[in-house]
Amino acid sequence: MSRPTKIRLGTRGSLLATTQSNQFADQIRATGVDVELITIKTDGDQSQSSGQPLDAMGTTGVFTKEIQVALLNGEIDLTVHSLKDLPTEPTSGLHLACVPKREVAVDVLVTRNGVSFTDLPAGSTIGTGSIRRQAQILNSRPELNVAGIRGNVDTRLRKLHDGEYDAIVLAAAGLHRLGWQDRITEEFEASVLIPAVGQGALGIETRSDDPSTTEIVRALDHADTHAAVLAERALLAGLRGGCSAPIGAHATVNSGELRLRTVVLSRDGSQRLDDERTGPATSAEEVGQASADSLLGEGAAKLIRPEV
Repeated sequence: MSRPTKIRLGTRGSLLATTQSNQFADQIRATGVDVELITIKTDGDQSQSSGQPLDAMGTTGVFTKEIQVALLNGEIDLTVHSLKDLPTEPTSGLHLACVPKREVAVDVLVTRNGVSFTDLPAGSTIGTGSIRRQAQILNSRPELNVAGIRGNVDTRLRKLHDGEYDAIVLAAAGLHRLGWQDRITEEFEASVLIPAVGQGALGIETRSDDPSTTEIVRALDHADTHAAVLAERALLAGLRGGCSAPIGAHATVNSGELRLRTVVLSRDGSQRLDDERTGPATSAEEVGQASADSLLGEGAAKLIRPEV
């Protein structure tokens, strides 16, 4: 099997997507393989430009589908996904070849005046595009006003600066990767806000019939992060919840033991189910499925899909 001297990496065009794709590309370049970035516009990107809510589109794969099609068609050789955007159902012909070491997985509060979450006055408007965040915020502080917000990280920060919101909630990982940590007012404790499945982690997808590219990227895999996200994604798949469902999950691995913490809420935050369990990292998917089974037994399906 010959080793390619240059590979093509497909990415979304946002500042964050190109930044994290370039950061991973630099790791590949350090092995002696050149990388060309190719920008691909997704349905989710076009929705953000038009202001159309993601919920109105159905959210499965809106940030990944076009890139996966380009990969299957041989227009690119690999892609870097934010794992929280990648559907849990596998795509035939593609596989998750590598999960690099995870950035911080927590959510953060950003305010215009440095006020903490606890000290935000009743009626303050917090911007988030996530039902998961909305439900957990309202569960903790139902007297706050949670409003939808669209756009990339830089767009959301500008809307906050312009006074459209009193605060916004973002993933810490994006701000860290962009070098904007100084914008963070406060990191949320897990007792208040459990992150999304795959948050802070990247997923590197390659074609199943391309062993040479797969071998290059697999050498950059971080085993503990990979096990953690497998548990989280198995949990999400077991609950049959998409990335817009009010589900939070975060797994960590320490000395071979995996710990998974999960929350499922009603959209208004008034009802909440929690689950926490441990198991060997080598059985990550089984731990995730066991958590899903337990939560379903407690009525999680009705919270995730109240219309059913």
